[in-house]
Amino acid sequence: MAEKNYTYLIVGGGLAGTSAAQAIRELDTKGSILLIGSEKHLPYDRPQLSKKLWFGKKKVEEIFLHDQNYYDQNGIHIKLGSRIVELDSKGKEAKDETGNSYRYEKLLLATGGVPRTLPIPGGNIEGICYYRYLDDYLRIRNEAKEGKSAVVIGGGFIGSEIAAALNINQVKVTMIFPEPYLVQRVFPDYMGKAIQQHYVERGITVHNEDKPSSFIKCGGKFTTKTGDGKQVESDLLIVGVGITPVLDLARQAGLKVDNGIIVNEYLRTSDPNIYAAGDNAFFPYQALGQNMRIEHWDNAVNQGKWAGRNMAGANEKYDYLPYFFSDLFEFGYEAVGEVDSRLETFADWQKENDTGVIYYLKEGKVRGVMMCNVWGKVDVARQLIKKGEKVRPENLAGAIR
Repeated sequence: MAEKNYTYLIVGGGLAGTSAAQAIRELDTKGSILLIGSEKHLPYDRPQLSKKLWFGKKKVEEIFLHDQNYYDQNGIHIKLGSRIVELDSKGKEAKDETGNSYRYEKLLLATGGVPRTLPIPGGNIEGICYYRYLDDYLRIRNEAKEGKSAVVIGGGFIGSEIAAALNINQVKVTMIFPEPYLVQRVFPDYMGKAIQQHYVERGITVHNEDKPSSFIKCGGKFTTKTGDGKQVESDLLIVGVGITPVLDLARQAGLKVDNGIIVNEYLRTSDPNIYAAGDNAFFPYQALGQNMRIEHWDNAVNQGKWAGRNMAGANEKYDYLPYFFSDLFEFGYEAVGEVDSRLETFADWQKENDTGVIYYLKEGKVRGVMMCNVWGKVDVARQLIKKGEKVRPENLAGAIR
């Protein structure tokens, strides 16, 4: 059984973990770094799996964050296809599934999340794609030939993006999701319904307010049965119903957890030698005054950066406002802050060019902003949220253009 000592151990080979390694090396040129990732691929830009790769705007080789040479030149040891299964915080030691042991001075848990699976009959049959990883893209891209059919379960970010990507690639798509309209968690009803109608006009069959009750595979085809009694046959079956944060190592180490691994404003856990960043971190979102867990790439990149710097002694508070974006056919948007359809919303819309800004308000204060086909205004939106001033919704007209 091999045992090695490292100054910094990073568990998780995604955006957060890689950003942390890069940030550590900028401040500490000598401390040893080990980055352990469960996937066999070098760290890559996950959002492109449902975006540019499908539209020919990126090639697979272009989504990797760095090549192997970068890690070698910067003294970042990287171990792929390996999973940490034991964590002893008192002994400052982690073990992988093959029994190798790694001792550390500072540890980052950047393990992200795993796709939620459906606890229904057939929910784990061979061939279902719970879409999240590069291998999922490579497989589905190969199988998504013109004229094929696909059922997409889920009407959130991943489901809506994958459905659009498949449709553009001439795959016959059926969507099934329980909400009344697409991306209900974020879009106000009038917008979600309008976008959903556009999907229908593009030839996508939408079964909203319904959900799968069982899956069957026979003769290479999938049959999806729904709670409303529908039955849909397809060549492909793709599920995108969110992720569950990976918390097993945190619990094993006795760290405090809630809806994620609880960290303070420095991204430090209840153990001063362990940090967390990315999809699994439950952190104080300072601009909004509440603890949150955010599953977007910009948050993962910047939390990783802050965590890495703090592991190397910077002691900087994470006060960043992350943004996210999506492209659904011709409709694209960037959003920052708390964009929750349950909040009060005010739409400042220009119908002549189908662009606009949606403001999300709580107790008279702007909590979030979504810029629809309006680009390059994220920093302006950030400043508006940071002000925290009470405002009459109608006075927001023209605030961002």
